[in-house]
Amino acid sequence: MISHRRLLAGLTSVLPLLFSPLVSAADTHSYAEPGKVLVTALDLDLNVAMDKHVLSGHADLSLDWKDKSAHELVLDTRDLSIEQVDLLDAKNKASSLEFELSAADPILGSALHIAMPKQGAKVRITYHTSPNASGLQWLDALQTAGKKHPFLFSQSEAIHARSWVPLQDSPAVRFTYTAHIRTPKELRAAMSADNDINHALDGDFKFSMPQRIPSYLMALSVGDMAVEATGPRSAIFADPGVVKAAVTEFSDTEKMIATAEKLFGAYRWGRYDILVLPPSFPFGGMENPRLTFATPTVLAGDKSLVSLVAHELAHSWSGNLVTNASWDHIWLNEGFTTYVQGRIVEAIYGRDQDLMEFQLSTDALRRSFADDPKLDQHLVPDLKGLDPDDGLSDVPYTKGDWFLRFLEARFGREVFDPFIRGYFDHFAFQSITTPQFVDYLKANLLDKNPGKVSMDEVNEWLQGVGIPKTAPDLQAPRFKIVAANRDKWLAGTLDAKALNGKKYSTQEWEYFLDSLPPKLTLAQMQQLDAAYDLTHTGNAPIGFRWYLHAVRSNYTAAYTAMQAHMIRIGRRILIVPLYVELAKTPDGLALARKIYAEAKPGYHPLTRASVEKALSDTKR
Repeated sequence: MISHRRLLAGLTSVLPLLFSPLVSAADTHSYAEPGKVLVTALDLDLNVAMDKHVLSGHADLSLDWKDKSAHELVLDTRDLSIEQVDLLDAKNKASSLEFELSAADPILGSALHIAMPKQGAKVRITYHTSPNASGLQWLDALQTAGKKHPFLFSQSEAIHARSWVPLQDSPAVRFTYTAHIRTPKELRAAMSADNDINHALDGDFKFSMPQRIPSYLMALSVGDMAVEATGPRSAIFADPGVVKAAVTEFSDTEKMIATAEKLFGAYRWGRYDILVLPPSFPFGGMENPRLTFATPTVLAGDKSLVSLVAHELAHSWSGNLVTNASWDHIWLNEGFTTYVQGRIVEAIYGRDQDLMEFQLSTDALRRSFADDPKLDQHLVPDLKGLDPDDGLSDVPYTKGDWFLRFLEARFGREVFDPFIRGYFDHFAFQSITTPQFVDYLKANLLDKNPGKVSMDEVNEWLQGVGIPKTAPDLQAPRFKIVAANRDKWLAGTLDAKALNGKKYSTQEWEYFLDSLPPKLTLAQMQQLDAAYDLTHTGNAPIGFRWYLHAVRSNYTAAYTAMQAHMIRIGRRILIVPLYVELAKTPDGLALARKIYAEAKPGYHPLTRASVEKALSDTKR
């Protein structure tokens, strides 16, 4: 998933050992007991009630009993109404089982305890979801691009799958699944499975995911979706009015797949399709296997933001293929993926593009470390007692990527590339922890190439705070030109029009705006806006940065456009900081509340929670 900022409570000390696990091997964010009984397959049969905002039907779970003395199956649920639980025999004959839902925990939801007097191979759970399920967003027709039909999409990461399916909701548990989804006949269903791009709109869809995946990668979407191919194994799903632009923007998808395969081994998931969701999607992208979910905010018209696709595609190796066993180890997903993303971008779009994106990330991380004393700077935090949605920051993405670039620089690509490829092969379709990675690193890279990297240096990255002294300083040459012109403009010796901003890439504009003083004069804001009309840009990442300056500099001429941006877009990273900034003054807080009142119906539940926290946390 593309990164978004979240705060963490700090850990205590840096441990001096080779790598002492900072967290338990058990997943503290799941009630499940996979050491006793493991769910190996899921068969879903669900009806989609778009008008009632409810999924209803049953889930059949295939069980592998590890503990022959165990007689209870414990599953994760959140706000599910469990109607019946049955034991299914070899002929699918059902016999009723007793069950109990525990009291709901605000983070974990409710444990579903199923008494199993006899260790059966399959259970059926008949249930329906809540209209307020945290893992589902239901949009009315007016909240979509086409404004003709309602829309549904899921977001299961981190622990929201339990809000629409009763299961062992832990990344440590991998299973295959099939699904039978019934929808209104005018709508299309798509899942993180084998989507048939030629499927008739008949209201009856069947899916199969033959590879074992963790629960957070299970995804469902239902809506008015057109489909167009971008290659022999890739296609775009999107609103009929958006699909043409998306096909053009993502036309390099097949080239990205082939590039990644050349670097890191075969793509093992069959197809790679992309679903462009309505603007309310709270993230940049979500790496659901076979069907990446993507925000429409990356449709810039010039392919300048397609690194998002490179990132989500990269998850097909790092995250989906080799998965963190618990959310404390998410850097194994996101750090590796960000590194692989950079290699894909470099191979297709050039070294300059990769360096610009890398420097934007590392500059942002440096600012975070300097400005936010509450930010946990460890690569492997302890998230026990925290909602994993509130525990993620840029640290696992950027610091994890930086660590792998450090290893690459020390060993050289001729050594490091085979190591990474071997790592993906060795742990394919497994969920692992950081100590397992360290064991593999030591045996297959450090010990085979002595004198290149010490374990003390590895420990500094994995267990230390801040940015290690061994971090390679990778600067983008094109940013040096932007910086020189920026300094002249700030000094008053260069007119805004002479910045040459009309030729800037998105990344150059992001760097320019990020590196300006927090507060500009009214004359400076007016000069930039007159030269480049930043207030009315259609590029969401540039607009977001400009609106931050508008709030800090009290440039009210941009407020109408900013308000439209905040209502139209639900991607958290592009709107939540604006609410935070507005809420720092009484007038700004009043405006933020007004904007949120209008925007709230179109926001995802995760976005609502972030905005409400931003508005309530500010001292007034």
